[in-house]
Amino acid sequence: MGTVMATREVNHLVAGRAVPMQAGPVMVLHWTTTVYRSDLYIITFTDISVTFIYLQVHRYIMRGVKWERIIRVLLNDPGGSLTKYRVAKLAGCSIGWTMEFLGRMEERGQIKGTQVRDFKGLLEHWASAGPLPAYRAFNHPKPEALLSRIGLDYALTTYIADDILHHYLFPSRWDLYVRGDEMGLWKDALAREGMVGAGNMRLLLHDEHALYGRQKVRGLWIASVPQVLVDLRREGGVCGEAYELMLDAHLSRL
Repeated sequence: MGTVMATREVNHLVAGRAVPMQAGPVMVLHWTTTVYRSDLYIITFTDISVTFIYLQVHRYIMRGVKWERIIRVLLNDPGGSLTKYRVAKLAGCSIGWTMEFLGRMEERGQIKGTQVRDFKGLLEHWASAGPLPAYRAFNHPKPEALLSRIGLDYALTTYIADDILHHYLFPSRWDLYVRGDEMGLWKDALAREGMVGAGNMRLLLHDEHALYGRQKVRGLWIASVPQVLVDLRREGGVCGEAYELMLDAHLSRL
């Protein structure tokens, strides 16, 4: 048996949970959410090869990302108009994996075919079991002006997204998903014009599929409503209240 102590890679997984591997020695992973690392997670290990660790952790991570993508696609188009092949294509997953996961959701009564039968239940499942994004915190004097000229992909969520879409929360923080390969450009711009550390902006480092279904509102790119909802749910507190109100409004329009 071996034990791996690990920090979380930028795109992935569930914080604070032990992750059992499906084969080989048992490995207990300890995740942190505030450390940014572009390299692999390993800090120390015993009795396990680095290659084995990489393959097993990578396999578990990609599995989590895949099912999250499928749920995101379905919640953005819940009426059942998508074929299963189209869901796989939009999620960037194999048709075999997609069919298997859709089958499990159908057994739970959450969907029928590709039609979502339990929108809130599926959303709650995603919020409670899905990967949590790592982030880098910054402070910038004029975030909206920065976003209007930076020319990089992003999608706003939580406080600002709610303020624009639903007007319940005070827009106290700018949380935005960005592409991992553009993080260096964001850091350069924010360090040049603002400050690094706790402030009014968080760059969320996650699977770039989090940008799926984003919409432009008032000149700003907002994450899809399902993505905003799941992020509000996870944030908790007053964001949990905003989640319930936005969810009710969204369901009334479906």
